[in-house]
Amino acid sequence: MFPIHDDTQRLHGRPYVNYGLIFVNIVVFFWELSFTSYFMDPNATQELFYTYGSIPRFVLSGDVVSIITSMFMHGGIAHIAGNMVFLFVFGDNIEDKFGHLKYLLIYLLWGILAAYSHSLVATDNSSALIPAVGASGAISGVLGAYLVMFPRAKIFTIVFAFFITTIRIPAIAFLPIWFIMQLVFGIIFPQSGGVAYFAHIGGFIAGLGTAYVWKLLAQKRDFHVHDIRSTPAKKISFNPPGNSFVRAEPDIIKGPDFCEILVEVKGISDLSDVKVDFEPQNKLMRITDHKTKISQVLANLPEDVSKYKLRDIDYLNGIIRVRLG
Repeated sequence: MFPIHDDTQRLHGRPYVNYGLIFVNIVVFFWELSFTSYFMDPNATQELFYTYGSIPRFVLSGDVVSIITSMFMHGGIAHIAGNMVFLFVFGDNIEDKFGHLKYLLIYLLWGILAAYSHSLVATDNSSALIPAVGASGAISGVLGAYLVMFPRAKIFTIVFAFFITTIRIPAIAFLPIWFIMQLVFGIIFPQSGGVAYFAHIGGFIAGLGTAYVWKLLAQKRDFHVHDIRSTPAKKISFNPPGNSFVRAEPDIIKGPDFCEILVEVKGISDLSDVKVDFEPQNKLMRITDHKTKISQVLANLPEDVSKYKLRDIDYLNGIIRVRLG
């Protein structure tokens, strides 16, 4: 399975840090190609990786600098291509949740924890001196955080079997499957093909824990992280039950100065197929399908919703996003 993109929309602009991480990784990789003559010079390649890679024995002795440098190095085209696609697909939304600076710091922390996870397992003499390179440990942290924050997101995925096809897989299915694969391969083949599976495992668990604590603190201390989901709105249908085009209970995202309602619908191709009416005095939102004339009302919006105005309406991959502010 290979992800192409997800259907989670960002709320706070472009993910400049995530773009910057991808850019730095690519620039460093081109430098690697130049230094090693496209990895054809074994002496230069060995010198490069042993100088800037994270060597487990040294990592356990406190060599954090090599962990940071190793996070921006890769051992081949397939290695960096796979990592950067995963970072591009999942990293932007995590940056959107944490904010630019926090995302950068937490990303580096995930990479460090992943390196220590790998180093604790690579204890025999041969493995302890083999340098590890790649951003996959930190990116595994991104995946773990994504699972906590966007479990219902749909991941558009290329599946390679007896044929090649694309399907939409919920994050709550895609990411656990990926993690289980790392766990199984890590136990059976700890160093198979030079892949540091326990770096992936450690990073993923670190991401899970970080995101869970972040959400818990946000809910208890009212942090402005734009991630606090209120009780789902009640859906009132004015059409026969069998014809409902709102597929599930809507979600409400409440921020310090905005409110967003996310509604999953079916049977429409773009916003021209529906009409959205906001009634602030009644704390209601009505969605009408132009084709079938089906009308549904979302009730139980937040108490302070009457102070907002309708700012923006977007539609992507079956989700209508209504922004009030």
